[in-house]
Amino acid sequence: MIWTKRIFDITAAATLLIVLFPLFIFIMLAIKVTSKGSILYWSYRVGKNNKLFRMPKFRSMKTNTPQVATHLLPSPQTYLTPIGGFMRRFSLDELPQLWSIIWGDLSFVGPRPALFNQNDLVAFRTKLNIHQIIPGLTGWAQVNGRDEVPIPLKVQLDYEYLQRRSLILDIQIIAMTLFKVFRSEGVKH
Repeated sequence: MIWTKRIFDITAAATLLIVLFPLFIFIMLAIKVTSKGSILYWSYRVGKNNKLFRMPKFRSMKTNTPQVATHLLPSPQTYLTPIGGFMRRFSLDELPQLWSIIWGDLSFVGPRPALFNQNDLVAFRTKLNIHQIIPGLTGWAQVNGRDEVPIPLKVQLDYEYLQRRSLILDIQIIAMTLFKVFRSEGVKH
């Protein structure tokens, strides 16, 4: 399964980078025109075996935003750039992570990588050996609530994925993700 998954990840990510290139250009221009700062935002995330890596996103938040999980911000909407809410609603800010899939830091499907300072989430995942798999662009927890899932339930869903993972389940999760993204389900900010 590991090599099949890796081949799928590389092939699908490379194809999407080529097909979505015009969208990338449009988003980059929109970010540059509507807000000050860099186009990409790089955050340290916890990867396989709790190794830190830098993960890119299109910048949807203002440059002075604290580096914490969005749900921990006092008023997340006040930190959004003019187009940030739209990008987040449709997960467009996540598109640069296709490069992270090619580099091998991410897979299409796996537990979403924790921020470097989400110690509680990392500890829960480590206790259940979830840290031994490559994190994903999407995952079982994301299709079962996305931003609305509290950490204990997120870890339970990540563990369920660890136990059930297969290429068929990954394809099912990708299909569910696309459906939820198009409907903007589960996004709080």
